[in-house]
Amino acid sequence: MSLRSRFALAFAAVGAAVAVTVGVLSYLAASDRVFAEVDRTLRSTTVALTRGMEKRKERDPADTVGQSPAGQNPVNRSPAPFPGLDLPAPGGEAAPQPVLQAVGRDGTPIRLSGPLEKLPVSDAARALAASGEAGQSDTTEIDAGGHSYRLLTTALGESRGALQVAVQVDQTRQVLAGMARQIAAVSLAVMLVAAAAGRLLAGRVTRRLARLAEVAEEVSTDGRVTHDATEPVGGRDEVGRLSASFSRMLGRMVAAREAQERLVHDAAHELRTPLTSLLANATVLHRVGELSPDSRDRLLDDIQHETRELGHLVDELVELALAGRRGETEEPVDLAEVARRAARRVYRRTGRLVHVDADDSVVRGSSQGLERAVGNLLENAAKFDADGGEPIEVRIRQGAVTVHDRGPGIAAADTSRVFDRFYRADSARGLPGSGLGLAIVHDVAEAHGGSVSAGPRPGGGAAVGFTVSRSRLLPASGPRSEAVAAD
Repeated sequence: MSLRSRFALAFAAVGAAVAVTVGVLSYLAASDRVFAEVDRTLRSTTVALTRGMEKRKERDPADTVGQSPAGQNPVNRSPAPFPGLDLPAPGGEAAPQPVLQAVGRDGTPIRLSGPLEKLPVSDAARALAASGEAGQSDTTEIDAGGHSYRLLTTALGESRGALQVAVQVDQTRQVLAGMARQIAAVSLAVMLVAAAAGRLLAGRVTRRLARLAEVAEEVSTDGRVTHDATEPVGGRDEVGRLSASFSRMLGRMVAAREAQERLVHDAAHELRTPLTSLLANATVLHRVGELSPDSRDRLLDDIQHETRELGHLVDELVELALAGRRGETEEPVDLAEVARRAARRVYRRTGRLVHVDADDSVVRGSSQGLERAVGNLLENAAKFDADGGEPIEVRIRQGAVTVHDRGPGIAAADTSRVFDRFYRADSARGLPGSGLGLAIVHDVAEAHGGSVSAGPRPGGGAAVGFTVSRSRLLPASGPRSEAVAAD
């Protein structure tokens, strides 16, 4: 079942539940109100009948309900209604004549007036007639003469019997039945309207969800993401937010896939050169016995050099592929301490002195990634500043790390491309390296919300560095009043 159909059924169920609940409560309230009015009529009639009997008793003290002095039935002596009896109609409207009946203390029914010859006497009515207290009553509904009656039995007390008053309620039942049918019809109409409204609203909601589902299925089927798929479907509600997040996710997937394809293409191109050289050297090794000792030495040196370059390139590729995907826990990082560790490592590898001039910048980020970025900058500077006349300088200010060297500098045409993968300027063609070191610096800076920069250094050389987002700066861990040299 589709989500739209489920929404429609849910709306219909809620609408039906509300309509039925309101209808049932309305029916019960109306029924109680109507029968309360009928019962009031029965009580009024009983009171009027009792008053009439009291007046008769004043004129004839020997007259009692169920027994007379001569043993005669009072009905035989006085079949007409009692004097003073004023019979009201339910609701003040014309209604069938009520049935009046007395019940002797022995349970014998005595007809007083009305369209029926006799009302049925139940066990409860006999108990009231025999031993009920004055005013004690019982209300029930009976079927007699093909009609429904509401019957009120009231005890006279002191074993004098009871009075019964019944009024026909067929018309009342018909009115209530018609009301029940109307309520059922209204409930059905409300249910249908709720279902239609639910389907309409669900269509507006699920139309956007269906679009997202189609895009997800398309991506999961062939892995391709079209430009249209990255466009949000609109809206400010939860579905709109989901669509916007989904579109951003697809955009990142597209960017990641394009970056992956570029990396594979560039890596294949860069790997081809050392592999071709190694293959050529391996071919020459088949005739190693024909080579002079100097040629063999040069051949072996070339193989070792190409192997080292290949291993270095593979390491850089792995590092670049894993950059930003390690899932490292971010922590407070002291940039000055990071620079010291990187400087000591560069000194061990190259013998170059590094001068660290740092403030108290402490940032929230990846310690390993930041150290890798600073180390790459220092190694790049050591490679181009081969003379080593002056120490390499690391300057750290407010989350910005800049490495200064006294090498040949960076040409203006190369400034915007030095951080591209595998890019190597003309001046660096003969130097070792894979062209990935600064690309890794770029990825680390981007992962920390910063940027990279490269340009000439005043007085000659280059100034290359990166920044960390200022939102990642933390309170200072301690003041530093002088530069620190690492060796």
